[in-house]
Amino acid sequence: MIRRAPLAVALLLGVPLVHAADVPVVPTLSAQDVTREVEHWRQGRLQSLTAPDGWLSLIGLEWLHEGVNRVGHAADNDIVLAAGPDHLGTVTLGKDGALSFAPAGGSGATVDGKTVTSAPLIDDMHAGAGNPTTVQFGTASFYVIDRDGRKALRVKDTEAPTRRHFLGIDSFPIDPSWRIVAKWVPFDPPHKLEIGSVIGTIDAVDVPGKAVFERDGKTFELLPYQEEPGGELFFVIADRTSGKETYGAARFLYAALPAGGVKQPGSVVLDFNRAYNPPCAFTPFATCPLAPPENRLDIAVTAGEKKYAGSHH
Repeated sequence: MIRRAPLAVALLLGVPLVHAADVPVVPTLSAQDVTREVEHWRQGRLQSLTAPDGWLSLIGLEWLHEGVNRVGHAADNDIVLAAGPDHLGTVTLGKDGALSFAPAGGSGATVDGKTVTSAPLIDDMHAGAGNPTTVQFGTASFYVIDRDGRKALRVKDTEAPTRRHFLGIDSFPIDPSWRIVAKWVPFDPPHKLEIGSVIGTIDAVDVPGKAVFERDGKTFELLPYQEEPGGELFFVIADRTSGKETYGAARFLYAALPAGGVKQPGSVVLDFNRAYNPPCAFTPFATCPLAPPENRLDIAVTAGEKKYAGSHH
């Protein structure tokens, strides 16, 4: 639980005081409207998760070493893939971080849909507004991810066992009372928040403000960040259900920006019915963030997705 900050602390932190008159009114939804919206959201969530290239298609997370990395299904490769030809080709990682791929003869591999003898690879952190370079081979593919300067192959397969044997999503019943209109308190300047991950990295992210709400007579607050400039508020949270009814490491929740933007006091809707499991709840081949201590709520959030029945980690 995060208690109310005294006035003096608020002033010292440079956090503006929020008065009811300053907060734009968020339209109230009926229970039927909340249920209808959440059901629609859940349909989209399921479609995205189970898509041919969705998180359920992951079959590998393979870290590259500097120099030439021989890649393929056979055991004599530097990186052994769970699918594809015995010898797919080589991925070369230069000292400067530059990447290239050369397919082996007869592998059938293509790079962004083209047959090549060699091609540069752009990882996900350097692709800008585009997509990372994709190497396709049969039903499987890979692209390179960059995590704290370390580079790895993210390998997917439309025929992945996790996708073919998916057990579905189990959720708490939709509860309109968990659609909470919270106060938005901006930070000027933004605060820094350290977010750890399941692979041991720590990222310092900018937090533009905090969402403050009441539940069961107590006051709580959550700190979001924006994955891209101008993007939605992204909350990585945990609560008393974590590790019990829900996934232990974290759940994710997105919220639309306040009407006046993140730099102005306002309101933000936290619909915990849309709290959902990170990819790591379904596959060991993801690099998910962990809920920071600041976002571990001392309350049982009995809304949103529960633990995945097929999880073994």
